[in-house]
Amino acid sequence: MVDKPSGCTSHDVVGRLRYVLRTRRIGHAGTLDPMATGLLVLAVDRSTKLLGHLALTDKTYSATIRLGRQTETDDDEGTLIAAAADRDVDAVDVEQIRAGIAVLTGPIMQVPSSVSAIKIGGRRAYDLVRSGETVQLPARPVTVSRFEIVGDIRRRDGVIDVDVEVDCTTGTYIRSLARDLGATLGIGGHLTRLRRTRVGPFECAGAVDVFGDGTAERGPVTEEFGASVAAAIIPAPDAVRLAFPSRTVDEAQRLDLRHGRPIAAAGLFGTYGAFGPDGDLVALAADRDGSGRSVLGWQTAG
Repeated sequence: MVDKPSGCTSHDVVGRLRYVLRTRRIGHAGTLDPMATGLLVLAVDRSTKLLGHLALTDKTYSATIRLGRQTETDDDEGTLIAAAADRDVDAVDVEQIRAGIAVLTGPIMQVPSSVSAIKIGGRRAYDLVRSGETVQLPARPVTVSRFEIVGDIRRRDGVIDVDVEVDCTTGTYIRSLARDLGATLGIGGHLTRLRRTRVGPFECAGAVDVFGDGTAERGPVTEEFGASVAAAIIPAPDAVRLAFPSRTVDEAQRLDLRHGRPIAAAGLFGTYGAFGPDGDLVALAADRDGSGRSVLGWQTAG
């Protein structure tokens, strides 16, 4: 798990980690915008095989929304395209903000930001926008299970800054929540800060800074620093226990799973980790047709 600084892409983080750990086999489960900070879940070497099986559908973000200004990109890095009159901003009270947030909580249809990474005809939406094209993305269903104000609401210079925390499903754009809250209140809005603090069962508290100083600068890698990054890697069995239900199999079942043979069903929903009597990871498995079957054989994975 990596704590990404602002000012670099998720691909930059992957490149840095490849350099620090001296390996090419690194993958990530979901990206963050360059302006955003926080948790990136990555897998190293053999553990990259687990990424396609992780169900990291729920995420938590901490953000600051600025009301009263609208930008081209729905965040602080975009060109200002509209500013509400001071009197209109002053007329918006806390209860109206809370009511606007309530409208955007629960199952909603959300139009992604035009500068998102969604592909249109094989090209990223943000690339089309940067080349001067107009992008209109269709609304899609997402779920915002928690959208709440934290701390004090701050008013200054014709804007309102609101710190929020959001629990949501994957595919939810926090910058779109900022845009839509501003539109609901009639004064515009955009995002000035975004930090992802949780992805599924993984939390930012245990994440490592792969740049070494909290910035996106590529400093030298000492042996001590490389060792500290390597030490922060969660072993695959521990990651599987965090991300999946688990069961223990006996020696005969271990052998069956390794050779692709079915075993007794576990009665668990979805993919689960199968562990040997000594606690070692045998496979990712799932119940199908009344039997437990290997989805990813770990002991024989290359």
